[in-house]
Amino acid sequence: MDIVDSSGVPASGEYLTFTLGREEYGIDILKVQEIRGYEAVTRIANSPAFIKGVINLRGVIVPIVDLRIKFNLGEPGYDQFTVVIILNIGKRVMGIVVDGVSDVIQLDSASLHPAPEFGSILDTRYILGLGTVEERMIIMVDIEQLMTSQEMALVETAAA
Repeated sequence: MDIVDSSGVPASGEYLTFTLGREEYGIDILKVQEIRGYEAVTRIANSPAFIKGVINLRGVIVPIVDLRIKFNLGEPGYDQFTVVIILNIGKRVMGIVVDGVSDVIQLDSASLHPAPEFGSILDTRYILGLGTVEERMIIMVDIEQLMTSQEMALVETAAA
């Protein structure tokens, strides 16, 4: 399934929605391996602030990225609602910390809109577009593009 069609609109399909602060985001459900409660991580020296550390997930060392820090959404707080979404991207397992998981939604092409243009003042490389469900506006994130980006340095190359 292509993530974005030829007109720049995200493809219809199923998306996992989650919250960061007061905003709701969506990612391709096919990239999600599991959802876990937040647990203490092992910090790695000299890693960027958004990389919280690593966890041992059934024998696999998994880097954990806090999207609140990565997206500059203020100082993160960790509570019983904070979750880690475990992803499979580019043959690599990694996790993202989010404030909470909302639900899995089905979006059709009529509910999906291209990402707005902000010029150079805002980095929108990882925003696929906007989805609308009733009164909700969901920011659709290209999680594979984000997690395989050069500044993340978590995956050598994206899966073909």
